[in-house]
Amino acid sequence: MRIAVPNKGRLHQPTTDLLERAGLHLIDGADRKLYANTVDPDVTVLFARAADIPEYVADGAAEIGITGYDQAKESEAELIDLLDLEFGRCRLVLAAPEDGPIEQVSDLADGTVATEFPGIAREFFADKDVSPSIVEVSGATELTPHVDIADAIIDITSTGTTLRMNRLAVVADVLDSSVRLFARPETADDSKVKQIRTALQSVLTAADKRYLMMNVPREHLDDVRSVIPGMGGPTVMDIAGEDALAVHAVVDETEVFETIAQLREHGAYDILVTEIERLVE
Repeated sequence: MRIAVPNKGRLHQPTTDLLERAGLHLIDGADRKLYANTVDPDVTVLFARAADIPEYVADGAAEIGITGYDQAKESEAELIDLLDLEFGRCRLVLAAPEDGPIEQVSDLADGTVATEFPGIAREFFADKDVSPSIVEVSGATELTPHVDIADAIIDITSTGTTLRMNRLAVVADVLDSSVRLFARPETADDSKVKQIRTALQSVLTAADKRYLMMNVPREHLDDVRSVIPGMGGPTVMDIAGEDALAVHAVVDETEVFETIAQLREHGAYDILVTEIERLVE
C-alpha cells in the first residue's frame, strides 16, 4: 500500500506529523526524500509535489494520496474524497486591483485572468456564463494585474494579507479547500485503505476531546453522572478500601472548564484531565 504525500512546502510537516500520530511511523524517510517505509510493512510513503499527487493516485503509482482539495480539483482526476484532514484550509478567490474597474464577475466578460489553476478558473467562469481569457502562470500571480498581464487573478488566500499587500481586493470566492485523503474508486474500499482512514480519523476525533478521571463519594455518583457531557455513560470503578468510586469519562475540550466546576460542586475530587492521542468511535 503506497501513500503519496507532499514532499515539501506548508503541507509536508503537518502531513507527516499526522501519519506519526496515527501510528504510521516513518522509517529512513528523512535522507531519501523520495519514499519512506513505515512500521507497517505493508505501507510505504511516497513523497511528491502536492500538485502531482492526484495523478500519482489516479495512475496507480499510489493507492491513496494526501493533498489539497484544490490540487485534486485542478487535476480533474477521478478520485474519491475519503476524509477531510482539517488542516491546510484556504480559499481560492477572484481578486482585482483595489479601486479598479473590476467590481463583480461580469466585469471580466472581455477581460484577462491570471492563475495557477486554469481548470478551476474555467469551470468557475463557465458557471457564471462569463468568458474571460485565462492566462496560466506558475508564480507571483499577485503581480500580474500591476504589470498589465491580467485584469484580475484567481489565487489561494488564507488570511488575505498577501492580497492587501499587493493592493488587491476580493471580488468573489471561487473554492474552499483543505487537505484531504483521496483514493481511486477501485481502491477506496480496500481493507488497508479503510484501516489507514480509521487511524487518521481517530487522531482528528481525539484532538477536541479530553479524558477526565476523578474520585467521587459513592453517594454523589448520580449527581456527578448528571453533569458529565461525555460519550455515553462514564466508566465507574470501586476504589479498594474507600467508600468512593473512580469515574472516568471523555468530554469535549470546550466543556472541560465548566464541567470541572460542576463536578467539584457535587463532591468530585482528585480530578485529572489528560489529552487523548487517538479515539476510535
